[in-house]
Amino acid sequence: MIIRAMNAEDKPAIMQILLNTPEFDSRDLAVAEEVIDAYLHDPANSGYYVLVGELESGLAGYVCYGHNSMTQSTWDLYWIAVAREHQGKGAGRELMVNAENNIKEAGGKLIILETSSTPDYDRTNRFYRGMGYKMVCRIADYYSPGDDQILYEKRL
Repeated sequence: MIIRAMNAEDKPAIMQILLNTPEFDSRDLAVAEEVIDAYLHDPANSGYYVLVGELESGLAGYVCYGHNSMTQSTWDLYWIAVAREHQGKGAGRELMVNAENNIKEAGGKLIILETSSTPDYDRTNRFYRGMGYKMVCRIADYYSPGDDQILYEKRL
């Protein structure tokens, strides 16, 4: 898999991956598209970095992250999504490792990410833990009743 910066031609494939990811609802898709559009409009000043994983058959997934401007060396992982047919085959891991390496090279010391506690996100939570992220906070009923926000951190 080739990991590279996203370009405008990648947007339809990324949006299709997001649309085909049942965990994401219409609000998630709208925010993801807003972030993608901000990045594509002005990559250098958007505050976002977007990498895609490209296979001969097309895009396997993407990861979006950025420096938290209120901090010295903390970065946020905003989105990571892998096409269903490529899940469990290492594409997500490879995207995450590339993002982490880029963050480390930029002087990042801490990565924060958030996700949901619903059963639909069990695989996602296992993935993050498997990548060495530690749960540091759980906010009950954050997204909706019974849907807690889980915050993870990874120190680099």
